[in-house]
Amino acid sequence: MIASIWATSYNSIANANNILKHIDASQKLFTGNNYTIIKGEALALRAFLHFDLLRCFGVSYAVNPDMPAIPYCTDLTYRVFPQLTVKQVAEKIENDLIEAEKLLAVDPILTGEKFSELDDNGYLMNRQVHLNYYAVKGLQARVYMWMQRYAEAEQCAKSVIESKAFEWINSDNMSSGVDLAFVTEQLFALHNINLSTLSEACFNSDGGNQTFSINEETWNDYYTDGGDIRYVCLYQAGTDSNNMQERYLKKYNPSTSEDSYYTDKMPLIRLSEMYLIKAECEYRAGNAKAYETWNELRINRKEASLDSNPADFYDELIKEYRREFIGEGQLFFFYKRLNSAIIKGSIVDVIAEKAYTFPLPVSETDAAQRKTNR
Repeated sequence: MIASIWATSYNSIANANNILKHIDASQKLFTGNNYTIIKGEALALRAFLHFDLLRCFGVSYAVNPDMPAIPYCTDLTYRVFPQLTVKQVAEKIENDLIEAEKLLAVDPILTGEKFSELDDNGYLMNRQVHLNYYAVKGLQARVYMWMQRYAEAEQCAKSVIESKAFEWINSDNMSSGVDLAFVTEQLFALHNINLSTLSEACFNSDGGNQTFSINEETWNDYYTDGGDIRYVCLYQAGTDSNNMQERYLKKYNPSTSEDSYYTDKMPLIRLSEMYLIKAECEYRAGNAKAYETWNELRINRKEASLDSNPADFYDELIKEYRREFIGEGQLFFFYKRLNSAIIKGSIVDVIAEKAYTFPLPVSETDAAQRKTNR
């Protein structure tokens, strides 16, 4: 499984590099701003994929930024790229994102330019399923948090928030099943045509032992406020005597709306993360009112507001990440960034077991003579 993550990710990176290798010589094939936008997206995607590989196969900055990690591939070639340290990979990600940001200054999501199906087959519509300008800013915020450069992370998150380009979810749409995946809040998402099939297989109460669920006690431990719309809307109870105490995630259920905007959207970066990043950065900087940023999320989720920064800020922040990003794959990396020894719900010392960092595939250690990454 780990080898597959490595291979498929680097294959996707090769596809991005294939675009970047040929696009400059092919500018005449493009109309309008498509050349600039596609090149910017390809650079951003290369950075995005390397960052997820770094979060999987590199140790946390909190452990050792000079530890060997992964190669950063910038060309479509059979040449073996050198293994870089965590810090070196992060810097290359940063550079690709800075260049992508410059290119995407003409992105319609930033400029406000409108397009229809008649314009270039609608390529520049639906920018949330592209690595658009604000998705790049959101990814920069995430990367700078990883690099412990909190002032820069805060500025990137702030730029997304202040853009007003993304709307908080409508609670009525959530309760009616129109939008359970927070589509209006997605900076970047996959349009996954198999999403409903995956949801049926993984989160259906009739799926037997092959499905994922949390028991009622754990579910209630996630929440302190029974009015929280995530508590009310995102789960369904088991349907028979064997699983009535289990709760199954509805986040990826098919939308009850026929509007394609709400269909098959799998979130990768969301607005709520920007608020939590900004609040954390403010707290780290000694801002006694960091809770006010956090409250923007809590109020929208119909969760009780905070009156001050929590006494145990990170314990409460972990709880919020658990509530907010369940089923999205972000909580593990949040724990890893903090280098937390214990993941809530487990008794394993994750640091002692080196469980945060995947071992390099055998093919890499045998053929490419990589140094240990753990």
